[in-house]
Parts: sequence; structure tokens; C-alpha cells
Amino acid sequence: MTPQSSALVEFAIALPLTLLVAFLIAVVLRRLFGARLSLPVSIMTIVSLVGVSVGLLITGLFFYGQRLWMPTTLMLAVGCSLGLSLLVAAVAALVRSDPGGVDVAALIAAGESEGVEFKETARWNVREDKKDPRMEQVVAKTVAAFLNSSGGTLVIGVDDAGRALGLDRDYATLRTPDADRFELWLRDMLSTSLGNNAAALPRIRFADVDGHEVCAVRCPRSSEPVFVAQGGSTDLWVRVGNSTRAFGVDEAVTYVARHFKPSLGDLLRPRR
Repeated sequence: MTPQSSALVEFAIALPLTLLVAFLIAVVLRRLFGARLSLPVSIMTIVSLVGVSVGLLITGLFFYGQRLWMPTTLMLAVGCSLGLSLLVAAVAALVRSDPGGVDVAALIAAGESEGVEFKETARWNVREDKKDPRMEQVVAKTVAAFLNSSGGTLVIGVDDAGRALGLDRDYATLRTPDADRFELWLRDMLSTSLGNNAAALPRIRFADVDGHEVCAVRCPRSSEPVFVAQGGSTDLWVRVGNSTRAFGVDEAVTYVARHFKPSLGDLLRPRR
């Protein structure tokens, strides 16, 4: 067998094994970090493959004459793959656990207020012990109320008493019970209820509080009114004190005229 043929055989054997190792590293890290890791297995597999490539490059540059199956090559390839994957996973988990720079535990400890609301679940009816679309509408109305007011944070997975109970019941209603799927569902639900533009405004982050994962939905003040589509009606919801209220037509017209006055920036911004 010629050297070229031998190299091709090694490559043909090494490629699927490399893919398998990269995939296994990605799966292990996903299980290790759990819902704190927002990156899917496919992305982590690609990161792991990049790490393998870096290890092989280092081997070629500093260890002349090494073959694919030699211990030095294998250790560098696997080590770089694992190291890079751990670094990326740690950074991604850190970003996910930081709900816009807010200490969620401290937010919960301070209790509900004009700018903070707790919801025990987003999809599960606790009293009737079943999935209930009405719970989704409650979440949509609360988000809309914050957007229509001065902004605020909705924390899902915390009861009215401020006890962190987690998202397990909501996760159980999803096809894939994890934070990624929950965030995807939440965005889709808000898009349906509030519209795509309004649904893109909140920042959704996850944090661990007392051993339970909760979801913090940070809502800025919207520059235009956000209406909730429910059945055949479209309502304006506003935050009044620590409660969420729907405004009638007359109230809504007056509120929109007063609250959504154009700012100086809006007046100076060129129109398209």
C-alpha cells in the first residue's frame, strides 16, 4: 500500500470516529450543564470538531512525524476539543444565567411590585392539575402590561409568596422538556398574542434560585401601544400598581394619547 493510500484509509476511519467523539463530548456537556446551557447539541458538536481541528493543527506544527493514531495526536485532539467545548459551554451558561444583569434571587426576595410580577406556571393550571391555554393568556397580558407601562420583569416559576418552585410542570408539557424549547414556545406564544414586533422586545433569561430553575422575562417600555389578541377581541393591558388591568375603549384612547407621546428622538428620526 502506497503512503497516499495509507493516508486515505486513516482519514476514512478517523472521520466518523472524530464525529462520534465530538458528538459524545457535546452530549456529555449538555447533560452536565443542563438547562443552563442554551446551545443545542448540534452547535456544541461543531465547537467540539473545531477543537479537534485545533489539536491536529498543534500536532502538525510542533510534533513533526506524528500519525493520527499516535497517543500524542489523540491526546491533543481530544484535549483541545474538550477544553474549547467547556469554555464555550461555560460562557453560554453564564450568559443564560444572567437575566440582563439583574439578581433574580434579590428580585424575588423583594416581592411583587409595580415592576415585578410572579407566575407559578405559564402553561399548567395548578388548581385543575392540567395544561391550560388560559394560563398562557395570563402571561401574555402581563408582558403586554409591562410593555405598555414603564417596563418590568415577569418571573415564571415563583408563587405569590415568593417561593421558587421551578419550571418542571411547564417543561412536562413540551415535546422537549428543557429551557430552549420553553423559550421557543414563549416567543411563539407572544408573537401570536402580541405580534412579532412586541414579542421581540422582552429579554428572556433563566436563573437558578434555591435549586429551582426560573424564567425571568424582562420587558422594557414599548415605544408604541401593545395590544393582546384574544379570541375575537383586541385589548390594551396596563400595569396599575402591582396589578394588571384591561382598559376599556375610552380609557385606552386616553391612555395611549398620554403615555405614548413622541419623544424628541422620535421627532428627529428620519422617516422612511
